[in-house]
Amino acid sequence: MNSPSIVRTNTAELYDAHVMKNYARAAVTLVRGRGTLVWDDAGNRYLDFTSGIAVSALGHCHPHWVAAVQRQAAELIHVSNLFRNPNQGELARRLVGYAGPGRVFFCNSGAEADEGMIKLARLHGVKKAGGEEGRCFKIVGAKNAFHGRMFGGMSATPQEKIQKGFRPLVPGFAFGELNNLESFAALVDDQTAAILVETIQGESGINPCTPEFLRGLRRLCDERNLLFLLDEVQCGLGRTGKFYAFEHAGVRPDVIAMAKGLGGGMPIGAVWAGEKAAELFQPGSHGTTFGGTPLACAAALATLDVIEREQLLAHVTQTSVVWHEALCRLAADFSRHIVAVRGRGFLVGVQMKDDTASWLAALRERGLLAVGSGNNVIRLLPPLIATTDELAKSVEIFRATLVAKA
Repeated sequence: MNSPSIVRTNTAELYDAHVMKNYARAAVTLVRGRGTLVWDDAGNRYLDFTSGIAVSALGHCHPHWVAAVQRQAAELIHVSNLFRNPNQGELARRLVGYAGPGRVFFCNSGAEADEGMIKLARLHGVKKAGGEEGRCFKIVGAKNAFHGRMFGGMSATPQEKIQKGFRPLVPGFAFGELNNLESFAALVDDQTAAILVETIQGESGINPCTPEFLRGLRRLCDERNLLFLLDEVQCGLGRTGKFYAFEHAGVRPDVIAMAKGLGGGMPIGAVWAGEKAAELFQPGSHGTTFGGTPLACAAALATLDVIEREQLLAHVTQTSVVWHEALCRLAADFSRHIVAVRGRGFLVGVQMKDDTASWLAALRERGLLAVGSGNNVIRLLPPLIATTDELAKSVEIFRATLVAKA
């Protein structure tokens, strides 16, 4: 049988002809990366402060990560979860070391991790209702939240742009005001099984939960026998200078969803459940084909190695202070364009007074890649390895862009 002929064409034409149009992509084709930098097919270099939307925690092609993935790819790539593999056990041990006593379920993405949390909440509700299904299943979440695009997570995401066209949604969700404990407490009733929030809302404009709010939710869950679910998919894994963002508040949830930066670029997600919830999943209650493969876990273990060996949590904490100060000065100098700067560590939102599309394009023209978020917010997500000079360079490019538009 003859092989089909290969039609050689450029990437833009391939996308136009064959890729679904569910993304508003920039007219840039990226072909190579190293550290905090990426290059396009025209040879242009960019400072990448998208990090693949908080995924490339170590930047691009970190030598230790590359070596670990290459070594594992030559040894064993995939086995079913019907068998054990050493990397999954070791990764679970290390994540439990960060989160506290409990157990870990591995999946492929943040959306799946959030789905896992929602299923745990349903099982907790059944247990709370004495084994009766359908009596205790409500989850109280936050307005403007984002928990992924699967049906459970989408139903927990009260945004019209996410839900439109997909109704009827999964029932059992109610939404309070972020950082308003009373509004959450008012929604809790006998049908409530859990409370679910992002420690820092990422897709809605970088809106952090206050420490007082998180501590209040922890008390409320303890008082009403609810699972306290925290979505750390974007804000976790060192991005705020702590391994988990909720550590800044001194609380510990019952369940944590994580993904993005965990694999350093390799798709992997995880759900940690503390002792209260760890036994809710039993054989047959949940599963995945690709979760926790030897290759994905090798990438995640290498990511943790670098975070620990290069002391990246301390690095983010120390270097982000000066960077935030510089961004705040920028906001003060260009108040006609910038409304506010908010966030923590290497998770920052710069809220503009008008639509971000033209600003993102202008920054890109000057060599800085950023990503939009929420209402008119430019999201800056440098790799955890970004240096003081690279952080300063991002502010310099931002300032030059504002000057040019003045």
